[in-house]
Amino acid sequence: MRYVWIVLLALSLSTVIYGQKSAAVRQLEQQRKEALADIEETNKLLQETTRTAKTSLNRLNLLSKQILSRKKVIGLLNQELGEIEKDISNIQGQLRVLKRELGDKQTNYGKSMRGLYKHRSSQDKLLFILSAESFSQSMRRIRYLREYADWQKRQANDIIEKQAEIGRKQTEMEKTRAEKLALLGTRQEESKKLESEEASQKEEVQLLNKKQKDLKAVLQKKRRQAEALNRQIEKQIAEEIARAEAEAKAARERAERERRAREQAAAKGKTVPESKSEPIREERVADTKGGYAMTKAEKQLSDNFANNRGRLPYPVAGRHTIVATFGEQQHQELKYVRTSNSGIDIQTAPGTDARAVFNGVVTRVFVVPGYNNSVIVRHGNYLTVYSNLSQVYVKAGDRVSTRQAIGKIYSDPEDGNSTILHFQLWKEKTKLNPQPWLE
Repeated sequence: MRYVWIVLLALSLSTVIYGQKSAAVRQLEQQRKEALADIEETNKLLQETTRTAKTSLNRLNLLSKQILSRKKVIGLLNQELGEIEKDISNIQGQLRVLKRELGDKQTNYGKSMRGLYKHRSSQDKLLFILSAESFSQSMRRIRYLREYADWQKRQANDIIEKQAEIGRKQTEMEKTRAEKLALLGTRQEESKKLESEEASQKEEVQLLNKKQKDLKAVLQKKRRQAEALNRQIEKQIAEEIARAEAEAKAARERAERERRAREQAAAKGKTVPESKSEPIREERVADTKGGYAMTKAEKQLSDNFANNRGRLPYPVAGRHTIVATFGEQQHQELKYVRTSNSGIDIQTAPGTDARAVFNGVVTRVFVVPGYNNSVIVRHGNYLTVYSNLSQVYVKAGDRVSTRQAIGKIYSDPEDGNSTILHFQLWKEKTKLNPQPWLE
């Protein structure tokens, strides 16, 4: 019985482990599907982007992103193959246990059948019962013979079940091996696609090197336009901070005057008449010195925005890909190209709307050459900026809600209707990387 319990425990543990490994394979497969979907989106955007000096760098960035995604797919395939190898090894271990247990059961059953054959007559059983020394011993022998017969039946059924289970495990083994072969074929296909994409990347780099002068001129123009956009944003932030601080200061001074008036009146035993001027506005308080002074409602909105870091929706719906990331970066393929980005650039399909990533208030709508229309939305002491809009659906002072469309993204007819939203995130006067904030 001790041996049987050990075998059952080993089988139960191996079943649990196998289930976990299968779940791991399913999770890796899902990640691989998501990476392939990213590649498909990038490929569609590449087909829509024409080869011009203005978009050639964008094409190279799309190709580089596609190559990274393809390498991720191949890495996930390697992990899947590793997990399947573990599953195969696990099934093989289960089969060894099952076959060993089946052999033991067959041996024990054979011994019992041979013993039964030697004493097969009913007289032998009767003599065994009647030769007991007491009535209670006779009853025990009857019960023993009955239990022995039941045990033999169970052994026969167990042998049949174990044989069926071995058959199922062998089928499972063949299926897992077939999955492994299919994955190996998929990995080979993905590797070929990667080689082709890397060749396209090299071709794009060669073309860009030939157009180096034109590309530098385009980048310098874009840098000047980006600086103009940042100046407008910084100016708006400074004006809003100054306005909020002026309101806070006026409220504090008025409250102080009325407090003194009450104290003086109380000293003279008089009551202070009610003020006939406009009521005191709600007190504003800044989180940091020199920061934007917020009302209680704005403070709550700011806290809610911060608590949703990593869960904010993308400022575009539908298929899209990030073609330029935040911060200063040296281009990997082009040593003479160094870019600086105050936000992220998101390429999407023509006709797509920009949408608010969170509840807030529109504080300004303005135009900057190279970025068309821009909209600033305030979320307490956080701000989001949506640039390169051909149409704007909101105006300063409007309240917007999460995922509300605020304007249509501009599609450049000279560049194959390339549709790119420039998106920025600020806290007070500090630019933040938007990517970690988006889901």
